[in-house]
Amino acid sequence: MQTYIGFDHEFTISAKPFVKWAGGKGRLIEQLEMLFPADLAARKNLTYVEPFVGGGAMVFHMLEKYKNIARVVINDFNKDLVTTYIQIKECPDALIGELRKMQDAYRRCKDEDAKQEYYLAQREKYNARNSSPVEVAAFFICLNRTCFNGLYRVNSKGGYNVPFGKVANPLICDEDTIRIDSQLLQKVEILSGDFEGVYPHIKGKRAFVYFDPPYRPLPNTPSFTAYSKDGFNDEQQKRLAAFCRKLDADGHQWLLSNSDPANTDKEDKFFEEIFNGFDIKRVYASRMINSKADGRGKITELAIRNYRG
Repeated sequence: MQTYIGFDHEFTISAKPFVKWAGGKGRLIEQLEMLFPADLAARKNLTYVEPFVGGGAMVFHMLEKYKNIARVVINDFNKDLVTTYIQIKECPDALIGELRKMQDAYRRCKDEDAKQEYYLAQREKYNARNSSPVEVAAFFICLNRTCFNGLYRVNSKGGYNVPFGKVANPLICDEDTIRIDSQLLQKVEILSGDFEGVYPHIKGKRAFVYFDPPYRPLPNTPSFTAYSKDGFNDEQQKRLAAFCRKLDADGHQWLLSNSDPANTDKEDKFFEEIFNGFDIKRVYASRMINSKADGRGKITELAIRNYRG
């Protein structure tokens, strides 16, 4: 958080995610924070870890609020997202320069058709995979701000294929956010790969770990029936639960978010079974159960932890 002096007043800018991200935790932070270890703010030289960092709402909140954090490790399987984190940390000026050019070009487009043409051209350049790291980060942010609903999706060949979002005047270059995020990321170790890859980086430490994995689709919904062996399926969820038990045995504390099967099937006890013996709470979230309007509203999500109080 930084305070700036304007012509007639002071204003404050807080860190926040630099991209929209499906399942972002911005609106749930207050509820989840109530489930943190009671002494977290008082610990000396706290190590904080996120194996599924995503858009970063939680890590930026933690970095800004918990001044006792000495070390942070974040990880994500999405390599281009991780590249963007690294470029924001190490090369904010160069990234801002690229984003300004993209924003100016987009805003010079005379109509929606021209904007769509520009978007598709940027998507094609991004998918060509011959850009520098700072260009990859700029494409990643630009496409996120101009695509449909801030989605990230790739086809079977790994090509980004989200359609144009018909966004009239997006803030492609959010310079203030990039600069304050860059400052906070200076103490952060940034990894890319499988979630278990964080283990060597925290072995021997007493860390607090927040898990926000790809959510298990709700039973009796179309997304659940399409839940394939190629995605983060039930076997992956079980592997994650086993990793949590490994961290528990090592003395780490962790909190994990996931979907609540009880929203659509009261008999589905999947998480109660794989996290047997741990504390399971329910928090309320505004989510869509499915793509239909009547599937929107308040539903519960699970918050699972290996400690109490």
